[in-house]
Amino acid sequence: MKAGAIDFLTKPVDAPALLAAVDTALAQDERSRHDGQQRKSFEQRLATLTPREREVLDHVVTGQLNKQIAGDLGTVEKTIKVHRSRMMVKMDVKTIAELVRLVTQAKI
Repeated sequence: MKAGAIDFLTKPVDAPALLAAVDTALAQDERSRHDGQQRKSFEQRLATLTPREREVLDHVVTGQLNKQIAGDLGTVEKTIKVHRSRMMVKMDVKTIAELVRLVTQAKI
C-alpha cells in the first residue's frame, strides 16, 4: 500500500506521527547516501586494478591459496604474491577478511 513511501498518514495528521515519519525518512536517506558513497569508492578502487590483479582478487575472495591461484592462472606463486600485494594496496585493505567484507558489501 505504501509503494515506496516511508509512512502512510491519515487525516487529521498527528504532529508526533508526522515528525516520526520525517525522522525515519531522513535516517533512511542518510543510510542510502552513505551506502552509495561506499559503493562509489569501492568501484573507483576496483577500477585501478589491472586485469590480472582483478583475476587474483576474484580467486582470493573465494579463499584460494597463492599456490592454487598460480596453478589456475598458469603462473608461479611469486608472481601471484606480487599481484596480491599490489591489489591489497590499491583496494586500501590490510587483511583478507577486510577485503572479503568490502566485496560482499558491494555485492559483486
